[in-house]
Amino acid sequence: MDSFSAPSSRPSSQLSPQDLKDQLKSQLAMEYAQQFLETVRGKCFEKCITKPSSSLSGGESSCISRCVDRYIEATGIISKALFSGQQ
Repeated sequence: MDSFSAPSSRPSSQLSPQDLKDQLKSQLAMEYAQQFLETVRGKCFEKCITKPSSSLSGGESSCISRCVDRYIEATGIISKALFSGQQ
């Protein structure tokens, strides 16, 4: 057997191509979620918090809730448009 031939049994520590692909997808999804949350947090804070203090006013709380809902809705619309075009 030459050095390019695959061994008949691989070590258990070696991941299959599908396992690697699944792991990469998971890592990318986590990174995307973190970036999304940072963007929403920054944009909604900038828009809704006029005078930072130790607690949110009722108006600030409502504004943040609506802002986050809009970002989630917009992301859903964009995702549907992107993924429906791939089929």
